[in-house]
Amino acid sequence: MNSLFNIQGQVVAITGGLGVLASTIARYLAREGAIPVILGRKEAEGHALVAEIEAAGGKADFLITDVLNAELVEQNVRDIVSKYGRVDSLLNAAGGNMPGATIGPDQTIFDLDPEAFQRVLDLNLTGTVIPTQAFLRPMAERGRGSIVNFSSMASFRPMTRVCGYAAAKAGINNFTAYMAAEAARKFGNGIRINAIAPGFFITNQNRSLLTNPDGSFTERGRDVIRQTPFGRMGEPEELCGTIHYLISDASRFVTGTVAKVDGGFDVFAM
Repeated sequence: MNSLFNIQGQVVAITGGLGVLASTIARYLAREGAIPVILGRKEAEGHALVAEIEAAGGKADFLITDVLNAELVEQNVRDIVSKYGRVDSLLNAAGGNMPGATIGPDQTIFDLDPEAFQRVLDLNLTGTVIPTQAFLRPMAERGRGSIVNFSSMASFRPMTRVCGYAAAKAGINNFTAYMAAEAARKFGNGIRINAIAPGFFITNQNRSLLTNPDGSFTERGRDVIRQTPFGRMGEPEELCGTIHYLISDASRFVTGTVAKVDGGFDVFAM
């Protein structure tokens, strides 16, 4: 049996685990025999997702968290290690945007709300730093572990509107590269830190921006399709293979990379 992609029994913590993309990944990992520990803020939704996964024959867990509350995240780590004995991987999927940190077509930089900008930076960037600090500790003690941060196409190309979100995701790329070297040099080559950069997927946060109530694409949505060589939006399930690779031994010599899953969006020029 080829064990390179075997993630059977792997304990995978997922921040922002109730989002469309992260919850799809959690379901997939459970089907592959891993144990996703879903970290989120909505207890009822979290337990419902765990029940769904278990009804399908998988194993999962849910813990309340706030990625900006270091004390609570540290407690999450203690609870996971106490129950399972270890944590094998961390997916930093928590993030999001807010109106004040965007610049609309009829606005200029002078309309940007610095407080909203800071909150978006905190949620996406600091909300990755804090869980990384907490979950890296037991990984470093074991000399083994994988962390996958969630970047975005907005981190590579200066897109209109998403000023704060793009700045935060660009920071994710830099933090991923920094931590890859930092962790490997100080804790050994069993620690790998990478990122995934999804292209355009319909989620609860961007649905109204990319689609109309009747399901057709908005002007923004049509612009995305026009610049995506595959000619369509991504399906959430299409992130699962890359995540599987990055947390498995198949990528054991891979660290500091940002894997693009975008249907060619980033390489299309005109």
